[in-house]
Amino acid sequence: MGRTVLPFSQVLEREYEEWKKFRRALRKEDQEAFDRLFDRARLHVQAAAYTSHPWPLESILLSICLEHEKLLAEILGKLGEVKS
Repeated sequence: MGRTVLPFSQVLEREYEEWKKFRRALRKEDQEAFDRLFDRARLHVQAAAYTSHPWPLESILLSICLEHEKLLAEILGKLGEVKS
């Protein structure tokens, strides 16, 4: 029989669980920021599942970077509007 591949949402949750000790060592406000990072990664579960990359953390980090890039572009756009 073939190997069963976990849904990426479960892979993401496992990765989150593996980083729980790190999270607990953070200050409260940093724990909240940490949680937001994984929330951003959850927005791209379908793309990460589609690529089925052998190292899930890379897909997670790229998803976070993508969301940050979109946020930066939005902020820069608003700054450009204010300067005009």
